[in-house]
Amino acid sequence: MNIQDYSSQAITTLLGDHAITDMDATLLSQVFGLMGESGEVAEKFKKLIRDKKGVISDEDKVEIIKELGDILWYINSVSHLLGSSLEEVAEKNLDKVLSRKQRGKTQGSGDNR
Repeated sequence: MNIQDYSSQAITTLLGDHAITDMDATLLSQVFGLMGESGEVAEKFKKLIRDKKGVISDEDKVEIIKELGDILWYINSVSHLLGSSLEEVAEKNLDKVLSRKQRGKTQGSGDNR
């Protein structure tokens, strides 16, 4: 499956009014969903450290990958509601990280390094 196929099919499951004027409840609910799912991934890793001394089983990997899929779904939804696409998000991110690598700016902090 390519990213556009995923994006097109996944967006059909987004519920709510998709007309956007500024920040409406539909957009905000998707952003909060993204935050929640990201927290679930962090929580799984916290428990791996706390309960399993950092040992990740195959079952743990499966569960983390499920949560990463939920994050991907929310990223697709937010980008759609902003008039963008998952493909554009991926392209812009790749351009950014490759530019940082080329310029030797992969370490440090700041969005525009």
